[in-house]
Amino acid sequence: MSSQSGKTKPELGLSSLSDRLRNTLTYDEVDGGVNVNKPDFRELDLGSPVSPLRPRTGGGLTATTTTTTTTSSSSSSSGSVSGRTSGGHNSNLPRKSDSNPSSHSGELSAESSPSAPRNLKSVHTRSDSAGSHPLIYSGSGSVTSPAVNVLPTGNICPSGRILKTGMASRSTKTDVLGSGSVNYGHGSIMRGGLASKPALDNGPVNSTRGLMVGGEPGKRTGVSSSSDPEELKKMGNDNYRKGHFAEALSLYDKAIAISPGNAAYHFNRAAALMGLRRLVEAARECEEAIRLDPGYVRAHHRLGSLLLSLGQTENARKHICFPGHQPDPLEVQKLQSVEKHLCKCTDARRVGDWRSTLREVDAAIASGADASPQLYSCRAEALLKLYQLDDAISALSNIPKYASATSSHSQSKIFGMLFEAYPYFVRTQIELAWGRFDSALTAIEKAGVVDPRNVEISILLNNVRLVGRARARGNDLFKSERFTEACSAYGEGLKLDPSNSVLYCNRAACWFKLGQWQRSVDDCNQALRIQPNYTKALLRRAASNSKLERWNEAVRDYEALRRELPDDNEVAESLFHAQVALRKSRGEEVNNMKFGGEVESVSGLEQFRAAVSSPGASVVHFKTGSSIECEQISPFLDTLCTRYPSINFLKVDIEESAAIAHAENVRIVPTFKIYRKGARVKEMICPSPEVLESSVRHYSI
Repeated sequence: MSSQSGKTKPELGLSSLSDRLRNTLTYDEVDGGVNVNKPDFRELDLGSPVSPLRPRTGGGLTATTTTTTTTSSSSSSSGSVSGRTSGGHNSNLPRKSDSNPSSHSGELSAESSPSAPRNLKSVHTRSDSAGSHPLIYSGSGSVTSPAVNVLPTGNICPSGRILKTGMASRSTKTDVLGSGSVNYGHGSIMRGGLASKPALDNGPVNSTRGLMVGGEPGKRTGVSSSSDPEELKKMGNDNYRKGHFAEALSLYDKAIAISPGNAAYHFNRAAALMGLRRLVEAARECEEAIRLDPGYVRAHHRLGSLLLSLGQTENARKHICFPGHQPDPLEVQKLQSVEKHLCKCTDARRVGDWRSTLREVDAAIASGADASPQLYSCRAEALLKLYQLDDAISALSNIPKYASATSSHSQSKIFGMLFEAYPYFVRTQIELAWGRFDSALTAIEKAGVVDPRNVEISILLNNVRLVGRARARGNDLFKSERFTEACSAYGEGLKLDPSNSVLYCNRAACWFKLGQWQRSVDDCNQALRIQPNYTKALLRRAASNSKLERWNEAVRDYEALRRELPDDNEVAESLFHAQVALRKSRGEEVNNMKFGGEVESVSGLEQFRAAVSSPGASVVHFKTGSSIECEQISPFLDTLCTRYPSINFLKVDIEESAAIAHAENVRIVPTFKIYRKGARVKEMICPSPEVLESSVRHYSI
C-alpha cells in the first residue's frame, strides 16, 4: 500500500509478503534458567546478531512518523508497516534458516516450531475475526485495513527498531552471556546470578502471549492455553528459574506429550532432571534431543558433561569434543584428569594393589566423576580388600542410586565389566564378608543377568554358591557335634572366600570345642581383622584367652564387650571372674570378692573403714536425702554397680553419719571418692555421669 494515497495495491502480493514477514520473526531464548522474554518496549538494534532483521537503507521510514504497535506472535497477530515502497517486498530480509543453518528445531526457526493446533477464538477477545486484524501503519495519516485473508506479522517502527510492550515489568538485572556454542541458534543469555543452573532453551515466542490494543502497554486480550506446548514450556522455565524443579519437570512432560518431536523440550527436561539429581534420566533426555536434532551442539555438550560426572569417560569424550565445534577447555581438562586417574586405578586393581586403587579412585572422583556409582563401588571394594569392612559398608551405603544406564551406552565397561553389573559385583563381596549369604547370592545373580559373559562375575557367582553350601554343611556338622568335620567344611569355604569373617568365627567355635584354643584365637583374630566389631568373634577370643590364662587379653576383650553390651549379665560375670583372676595372678588379695550386688549403705565409721579396705577398688557416694543432685545421680550409680561387678559401691548419708563426713572432710554433695586398700586415690565433687564412669572403668582393673 502507498503511504500517500492509503489505497491497497493488489499487485503487491500481500499473501506472499505475509509469508516473508512471518519467516523473519525473532524469538526469545532462555538460558541459565532465566526467561529472557524481553519487554515489548525494549528497543533492539536491528543490526544485532540476535535479530534476523536488518534496517533498510533509503526506505520510506522517517524519524517523525508515529505508529501504533501490537505484540508479535509466532502464528497470528497484528503488525505495522511504515512507509512501504511500491516495490512490494524487501529481498534483504534474511530467513532464519539462511542466517543460522545449524539452529535446532523449536529454538529460533519459525519453520520448525511445533505445529500444535491453535484456536484463535480462544486466544483473542476481539470482536472481529482472527483474519481481520488491521495492518497499522503511519504516513499521510490515513489507515487502511488489508484483505481479510492476510495474516501480517512483525512490528517495524519508523526508527528502524523493534518495539515491544511491557517495559514496566522489565528486570533490572544485567545480561550475562552464558556458556554454549557460538551459534546464535544455540546461544544463551542468563540473568545475573543464575549462571550456575543448566541452560534452558525457550524457543519461539508464544503465540498465546496476548495482543496490545490501542497502544496501551501491558493490556492483554488473550488468555494462555494449557494445550499450547510453548506456553507450557514457558511456565516450566519460570518454575525452573525459581528452583521448583519437580513442577518444571511436570510442565515439560506435558509439552513433550503434545509435541514429542521438539528437541528443545527434551533439552529443558534434562535441566529439570539435573536439578532433581536424576542424572541418568537427564542423560537420556539429552540423547533424545540429539536423536531429534543430531547437530544440537548444546545437547552434545550437556550430555558429555553428564557422562563425565557419571564416570563414562569414553562416551563423554565423543560429546564434549563434538566434531566441528570448539569444546569447553575446562570440560576437556576435567575429562583428561579423570581418564588419567581411572587408567591408573585400573592398572592397580588388576595387580591387587588396593592402596593405590583407593588413592586413584578418590582422585578420579575429585577430578569430576563425582556422581559415578561405579567409582564409589570401586572405593568400597578397595576398602574391603584392605580389611576395612565397616568403612566398605559405609562407602557402599553412599553410592549414588540412579536408574539403569543410558540406553545407547548400556554396553560401556569399567574394569572389563559392564557398568550396571559392577556395583552388584562389589555388593556381593561385601555382603559375603558380612555373613549375609542370601543377599550376596541375590546380588551376584543380578550381576550375572546384566553381564553373563564376564569371567569375574561367573567365578564369583560359582564361589558364592559353593561358600554357601560349605557354610550350611559346616553348621549341620557342628550341631551334630562332629567338630573336626565341621572345621574341614568351613575350611573349604575359606579357600574360596578368604575374606569371610563368618567362616573364620564358626571354625574358631569348632577349635574351642576341640580344646585347640590357640587355633581358636588365631581364627578369631582373622575374623576381627575383617570385621573389628564382630561380637561373636570377641566372645570366642575372650573365652579362648581365658582358657589359655591370658587374663590381660581376656579382660581387654570383655571390657570391649561390656561397652557393646552394657546390660549383658553373662558378659559382666565373665569380666568379673577375669578381673579377679588377673589380680590373683599379680599376687593381690582377692578374698571375699563377690560378683554383682547392690550399692551398700554404710553408717558407722568403723564399718566404713573396713569396707574401703576390702580387696579391689571401692567407690563411695557421699550424699544427703534432701539434695536433688544426689537423687538424680543415684540411679546411675546402680547402673555402674551392674556394669562393673569387681568394684565395691558404697553410699554414706553425711547428715546421718556426721562422723564419717567429718573424718573424710566432706562438705559438698554429691561427692565421690575412690579407695584402694583403704587409701583414697581419687575424689570428684559433683561429677557428670560420663566423668564418673570413666574413673570407675579406670580403677576396675
